[in-house]
Amino acid sequence: MNRGFYTIMAAQFFSSLADNALLIAAIALLAEIASPAWMTPLLKLFFVLSYVLLAAFVGAFADSLPKGRVMFITNMIKIFGCLMMFVNVHPLIAYGIVGFGAAAYSPAKYGILTELLPAEKLVAANGWIEGLTMASIILGTVLGGALVNPQVTSVLLQLQVPVLKWSLHTPTHAALSVIGALYLAATIFNLKIPDTGARYAHQERNPAKLVTDFANCCAILWKDKLGQISLAVTTLFWGAGATLQFIVLKWAEKSLNMPLDKAAILQGIVAFGVALGAITAARIIPLKKSLSVMPMGIVMGIVVMLMTVVHSVWTAYPLLIIIGALSGYFVVPMNALLQHRGHVLMSAGHSIAVQNFNENLSILTMLVLYAGMIKMDLDVNVVIFMFGLFVAGIMFFIMRWHAANQREHDSLALIGEAKH
Repeated sequence: MNRGFYTIMAAQFFSSLADNALLIAAIALLAEIASPAWMTPLLKLFFVLSYVLLAAFVGAFADSLPKGRVMFITNMIKIFGCLMMFVNVHPLIAYGIVGFGAAAYSPAKYGILTELLPAEKLVAANGWIEGLTMASIILGTVLGGALVNPQVTSVLLQLQVPVLKWSLHTPTHAALSVIGALYLAATIFNLKIPDTGARYAHQERNPAKLVTDFANCCAILWKDKLGQISLAVTTLFWGAGATLQFIVLKWAEKSLNMPLDKAAILQGIVAFGVALGAITAARIIPLKKSLSVMPMGIVMGIVVMLMTVVHSVWTAYPLLIIIGALSGYFVVPMNALLQHRGHVLMSAGHSIAVQNFNENLSILTMLVLYAGMIKMDLDVNVVIFMFGLFVAGIMFFIMRWHAANQREHDSLALIGEAKH
């Protein structure tokens, strides 16, 4: 890997670290203003809404400028969203603005990998990026939990910035100030990302044509036999992963009697497992064997259901690591395969935008369903069992779909041989 790749990794680490710490701070802020429990998962919904609404436009934007510059601009939008929360704008709206920046950031972040590296290094690069992202989630959620801890905030509130003659007045301001500094660090690294020299044809600016072009890109990827399977798996993974974040918090509260600052650590434990699985997959699974990892998705869904019988923190830790490791192991090769197929079939920015649209539509759908279950006051163990059964069932269906594609391919190959 070259120096530019490591700069991208550093920028991604600090940006993701801030995103995840900000989520915990926003959850604490919702509790502070006495918002209903069903509103908590809507934070993530507002965050990912931009991924769906802007999907037709962010790919063209990512391909219209050097991707390092795109990452810089979009990170500044995240900083603006953080500032909005600082001046007491409702957390849902402010975190939605951060999501707006993240939606435009993502195609550039992943698209630059296909410009910078050869295809044979994409699985390894994705393993490093996902592993580092999960490390940032671990540290971000733990940091967010620490920043809302009364003992930590009492120390932060005593700090002052002498040059600016500025001091912090509330625990929320203290947390947001630290998170804002992380976004600033990411912005500095964005400025150091090299220009790969990749340039694309003039990007369309007419909204109607952009939507039509995006719909065509979606159709191309869903019709491709390899693209459709990898897209289906990653779509399921990201929807399930976002929902699991909030399930773990609710489960920690109800089954383990843990407050938010301690429950946030469990999110980090899952992310640690994902990082282990991602790095393992990057080391041993080549791009051509990516589809061999799909059974791990079924196993993950079954293992998730074991959460319903766990009531001890020390049993919870290894179980959550296993859940994370299984999901990381099966999603990284599928993500690399999807990126490769997208890059072959269309431009890097457009293919990532299609991927983001589908994955975040899945997140929106599953979070709305989860919020509905919370509003119906369903027991958390019932929610967990339904969630695990859903993941295992959908993965089984995707595997059958892939098997049908292979049979069709083999039949066409035999017909071709018979003609010759």
